[in-house]
Amino acid sequence: MRTTRKKLIFGFRALGLVLVLMISGCTKDDDNNNNNNLSDQNDVDGNVYITITIGTQTWFKENLKTTKLNDGTVIPLTTENAAWNSLNSPGYCWYANDVNNKSSYGALYNWHAVNTGKLCPGGWHVASDNDWKKLEMQLGMSQSVADQDGFRGTNEGGKLKETGTVHWNSPNDGATNSSSFTALPGGCRYANGSWGVKGLQGFWWTSTEFGPWDSWLRHLVGNGTDISRTTFPKNSGLSVRCVKD
Repeated sequence: MRTTRKKLIFGFRALGLVLVLMISGCTKDDDNNNNNNLSDQNDVDGNVYITITIGTQTWFKENLKTTKLNDGTVIPLTTENAAWNSLNSPGYCWYANDVNNKSSYGALYNWHAVNTGKLCPGGWHVASDNDWKKLEMQLGMSQSVADQDGFRGTNEGGKLKETGTVHWNSPNDGATNSSSFTALPGGCRYANGSWGVKGLQGFWWTSTEFGPWDSWLRHLVGNGTDISRTTFPKNSGLSVRCVKD
């Protein structure tokens, strides 16, 4: 009887040790993947976003998809090419006017929507040029390189891109998504209203103006691992990422 009892006690202790080791192992993996920093954030449309902490910044892990400003103002859905081209006020669209692109890629906004300062939920803002630089330097880029324009860096873009070819066209070079940013190739709407490069490239507005007609953006491509810092006309349609104030 005593022998049986001792065996049972030993068995429970061993099981407890295994459970502790399993929990510790999971916690370590979560820390490495930044998953312990994930939380939910809602916008006024009721969309729920996953957020991720990278360094000292907290970002949306997906593209914005709201159809309203954070004060409840409706953003006009602009589908016709001519109307898009002449729009000098906030506007948005779904890529190729297909709402099925919403869930994966979010909406494409003109910069006038960004410039309202009300596109992201309260307590958040559209990432500025400096916000992006801070992210890039957290991923390994130097300040001097981050300040350059055009394609720059080495593998920082690969650290941002979602892995595989579910959304990115093959070969999606160097994509590791080690930052958990999960950048997708949502394409863009050009200033003339035409669509381009979904599956091949992704574009994200910054809130930073370049001049009367253009503003800064970030640009990732499937066949590269660096990051482009360049400008587009303000009536182009690009993706948006929010960062916490």
